[in-house]
Amino acid sequence: MAATTALPNTYATGRLAKPAPWLILVGSMAVSLLAFVLLEVAGTTESLNITGAIVVGAILFAVLLFVSSWLIEGSRRAKDRLITTLVSAAFLIALAPLISLVITVIVSGSQRFDLTFFTWSMRNIVGEGGGFIHAITGTVLMTLTAAVISVPVGLLTSIYLVEYGRGPLARAITFLVDVMTGIPSIVAGLFAYAAFALLFGPGTKIGFAGAVSLAVIMIPVVVRSSEDMLRVVPNELREAALALGVPRWLVILKVVLPTSIAGITTGVMLAIARVIGETAPLLVAAGFTNNMNYNLFEGRMQSLPVAVYNSYVSQGTDSQSYLDRAWAGALTLILIVMLLNIIARLIARYFAPKTGR
Repeated sequence: MAATTALPNTYATGRLAKPAPWLILVGSMAVSLLAFVLLEVAGTTESLNITGAIVVGAILFAVLLFVSSWLIEGSRRAKDRLITTLVSAAFLIALAPLISLVITVIVSGSQRFDLTFFTWSMRNIVGEGGGFIHAITGTVLMTLTAAVISVPVGLLTSIYLVEYGRGPLARAITFLVDVMTGIPSIVAGLFAYAAFALLFGPGTKIGFAGAVSLAVIMIPVVVRSSEDMLRVVPNELREAALALGVPRWLVILKVVLPTSIAGITTGVMLAIARVIGETAPLLVAAGFTNNMNYNLFEGRMQSLPVAVYNSYVSQGTDSQSYLDRAWAGALTLILIVMLLNIIARLIARYFAPKTGR
């Protein structure tokens, strides 16, 4: 039997060792940092530029990795490593502001993140001390009221658009929802303020007006998220239930909604997280106060975003105390939003349709 000659495989070239990219990265950063240190020692720069050293080190790493991969692995693998490096760099650049923001808020907000902050209001507090319990209470009350208003309206609207909506009316509703999605939040606040001024007189600012302004912002978000989830439900499920003689309303109640409840719940929680940090509509519709107020229909009501804003722009003689309270309020708001996102994920996992046998 004649021996067969193996064909050369142009892609089966050498491979870089697994730790090689990391070694190149560490070496590039070390060389770049050393260069910037020497520039500082020589007096070329006033101080050590850490950001510049990182950027130069990243560029040096990309070049060295590309050249090394080209020489050892070939052009195809080298191009792949270069694109991977660029994509990773873009991801880190996009993530850097978020990381910087979180670190700044945690470091600055921890100065007043204590029991007093969560048990005291700002009534009769001028300088140091006090807390934001009145603002936290107002935020919870107005946000929950907005959810009670917007979730039924948004969910029923999405059910109509998906299950019943045909013709000009459905197109008009879709158009209006798209328009409401893009309106500035201050417009929602002005709408609520104007509506309650017409009903109860000029200058009326109450917590319920703030809740209505938040509901106006929430409704299109709930409609869009619920509509997308309802459309994901396979038509085969609807057709099978209808073929058995089940009325359409019962199909929606017993088949469509249970199948999509996880996504709908997630969308609702994300809509709440979207509006809980709004400042402009609450500043216009609900106003601000340093007193505790549990009544949505009487008197002005403070909210956490507005309290943070007021503490930052209206600093007294002891400005650091106001700044510390503002940072602590911002940290509390971030933690609330994070908690809502975690709850949304847990609810989505719990209510997700079980596909196992």
